[in-house]
Amino acid sequence: MSETKLFDVIIIGGSYAGLSAAMSLGRSLRTILVIDNGKPCNIQTPHSHNFLTQDGSSPSEISTLAKNQVEKYQTIDFYDGKAILARKTDFGFEITTENREKFNSKKLIVATGIVDQVPDIKGFKESWGISLIYCPYCHGYEFKGKKTGIIANGDRGFHIISLVNNLTKDLTIFTQGKAIFNDQQHEKLKKNNIQIIETEIKELKHQNGMVESLILSDGKVLNFDVIYGPSPFTQQSDIAESLGCEMTEMGHIKIDQFQKTNITGLFACGDNSSAMRSVANAVYTGNAAGAMVNAELVSDCF
Repeated sequence: MSETKLFDVIIIGGSYAGLSAAMSLGRSLRTILVIDNGKPCNIQTPHSHNFLTQDGSSPSEISTLAKNQVEKYQTIDFYDGKAILARKTDFGFEITTENREKFNSKKLIVATGIVDQVPDIKGFKESWGISLIYCPYCHGYEFKGKKTGIIANGDRGFHIISLVNNLTKDLTIFTQGKAIFNDQQHEKLKKNNIQIIETEIKELKHQNGMVESLILSDGKVLNFDVIYGPSPFTQQSDIAESLGCEMTEMGHIKIDQFQKTNITGLFACGDNSSAMRSVANAVYTGNAAGAMVNAELVSDCF
């Protein structure tokens, strides 16, 4: 592969969103380079759910199948590595990898995903994505009716609580400090017999990532089958922001309804630009980004 080649599109990130965008563009005979370092954020998650035809498959099974299908399109190339720098040029974009290789393209799609900021509490990292989960839609059904703890507080926490309450009635909330629910929220929690515990969690005891109990800072031990944890995140890559992309208050790349950022020729898709975090949504936004980029390429040269 020639570094001096001008690709129609470079896609940074080769998981669900990036591969979906690549397929959409490859089917329009666009020359594509997908740059990916093979480190998705869900690498520890054993099963993926709520995605038609792949419900219950492992994330790696889905991405492997996807890549095998995308590789059949001859105008799509892959680069195994990490993109670390990007700059705007007269022709589009120049991307530099960690090995100091440079690649050029007319358009750029950033599908780099996010990094979960798991609390620095013993046992959390090892259980993340297994029985310490964050999304009722992705994993809640598999733990329906189980003894469930939720680490949550405030309005966002209350929203998750209301969703999980539909899956189990054995529910306890850990606010990790003073509860900040309003009077109406407190009333609803009481009505649904949901206990609030403000004492901080010291440790999560588990076996191979499966929750057994929580140890609180006061020494109390409480048994649970599953914990919904907080999901603060950082961007997997700072490339979009370094190019001047606007960010949302939550920390996502800001896009319009066509997956466009505020930077001409730069699009974003997947978890880095959407609060709807799921395989299905990543595939959808990647497909949409591919179609919108192709429409711009058509407009530029037709």
